[in-house]
Amino acid sequence: MTQVHIIGGGLAGTEAAWQLAEQGVKVRLSEMRGGGDMTPAHQTDGLAELVCSNSFRSDDAEKNAVGLLHQEMRDLNSIIMAEGGKHRLPAGSALAVDRDHFSNGVTKSLSEHPNIEIVRERIDKLPEDGLTIVATGPLTAMSLAQSIGAATGEDSLAFFDAIAPIVYKDSIDLDTAWMQSRWDKVGPEGDGKDYINCPMDKEQYYAFIQGLLDGEKTDFKQWEKDTPYFEGCMPIEVMASRGPETLRYGPMKPVGLTNSHTGGKAYAVVQLRQDNALGTLWNMVGFQTKLKYGAQTDLLKTIPGLENAEFARMGGLHRNTFINSPKLLDKELRLKKAPHIRFAGQITGCEGYVESAAVGLMVGRMVAAELKAEPFSCPPQTTALGALLSHITGGADARDYQPMNVNFGLFPPFAQRIKKKERKEAYTRRAREDFAKWYQPMSTKGLQFA
Repeated sequence: MTQVHIIGGGLAGTEAAWQLAEQGVKVRLSEMRGGGDMTPAHQTDGLAELVCSNSFRSDDAEKNAVGLLHQEMRDLNSIIMAEGGKHRLPAGSALAVDRDHFSNGVTKSLSEHPNIEIVRERIDKLPEDGLTIVATGPLTAMSLAQSIGAATGEDSLAFFDAIAPIVYKDSIDLDTAWMQSRWDKVGPEGDGKDYINCPMDKEQYYAFIQGLLDGEKTDFKQWEKDTPYFEGCMPIEVMASRGPETLRYGPMKPVGLTNSHTGGKAYAVVQLRQDNALGTLWNMVGFQTKLKYGAQTDLLKTIPGLENAEFARMGGLHRNTFINSPKLLDKELRLKKAPHIRFAGQITGCEGYVESAAVGLMVGRMVAAELKAEPFSCPPQTTALGALLSHITGGADARDYQPMNVNFGLFPPFAQRIKKKERKEAYTRRAREDFAKWYQPMSTKGLQFA
C-alpha cells in the first residue's frame, strides 16, 4: 500500500523516493515522461535526466560550499551522489558525470527497489489528501502549475534557463585548441588536462561579442516577455549586452591557462568540458544561449579551434517555474495552506542539480520521521544542508525571492574575526563538526543514515 506519493522523477523526486524507500516506506513515484508527455528541455524518459549540464560543480569539501554539500549527502546515503560517483568523468576538481549512464543507473536502482512503484503518468492537480511530495522541478506542467497557484492563492514565479551547446570532440581542431585544467588543477579522475581550451586574441574576441549582440534570437511568447533570467545561468548574449568585457571576467576568462602550442596567454578562452564517458561529446562551459540555431552555428564556428565543429546539440531556452517558498512553506517544507503536501527541488527556488537533490533528500527524511511519529531535527544552519534549507524557508526575503545555489554567503557568520584566506576552511570545519553532532542523535532514532 502506497504511503507517500511523489510527483516528479527528476533529481529531487528520485532522491526523496530513495530516502523514503530505504526507511521501509512504500512510495508511488509519478513521472509524466514516458507516459506520452515530454518537456521542452528533456530528451529521454529516464529518471534524474541531466539537462543543462553534466556537472555537479566542485567536489572540494574543504573549500567549497557545494563540495561540502556533496559530502553531507554522501554521509546520508544519497542515491544521486552514489550514482554520480559511479559514472564520474574527468573534470579537474569538479564532479562531472556521463549523463546517460547516470540517469540509467538511478532509473535501475529505483525500478528494482521493492518499496518503489514508478508510474508513467501526468498529474494535473494537487491531491486533496494523502502525504504528497511535489518535485516537478522548473518545468512543471502548466495544468499542475495552475493547480499550485490556486492552492497558494498567488501566481508562481518564473524565469528562463538556457542550455549550452555540445560539440563532437573529433570535430575540434586540437592543433589550435589545447587541453588544460585552469591552474593545472588535478581532480580525482583527471590529469590536469580536463578541459579543451579555444584561444581568442583581442580582435577575435570583440568580433565575437558583436556577433552575439547582432545574432538573431529566439522569439518570446507574449506571456514570457516579462519573465526574468536567473543570474546563475545567464545566456551569453545577455551577459555580453552588459558590457564588452563581461565575458572575459566570466565564462571566457583566460586566467590560469597557457597555450601549449605557443606558450603564450590568450585574450579570452572558450572552454569545453567532457560530457560523456566515451569522451566523444564536449559541453561548451557557460555558453548557454537563446540564439537561433543558424545564428549559433555561424557564430560558434568563428571560435578558433571550432571552425569545423559539428554539434550534437545546439543551445536552447526553456521556461522555469518556482514558488515563493519563504512565504508559502513552513520550516519542514510543508505547504502552510495544505500541510499534507511538501515541495522539493528546484520548484522551491533552490538552484542547481545538487541543491535540488539535497532538498529532496531532506524532504524524504522529514516525511519518514513523520510516518515514524518521530520529531525531525532540521540540520543546523552552519551545515550546507541547513544553510540551503534556511534560505528556502525563511532566510531569504519573501518580497524578492530568487533562486540560489548553495554558497558560504548562506552560512551564519563567525562571532570572531577570521582571516579571509582561512575563512572557507573555517566554514567547512565548523560545518563538519556541527553535522556530526546533528547526525549522531538522528541516527539513533530509527532513521537509518547509512
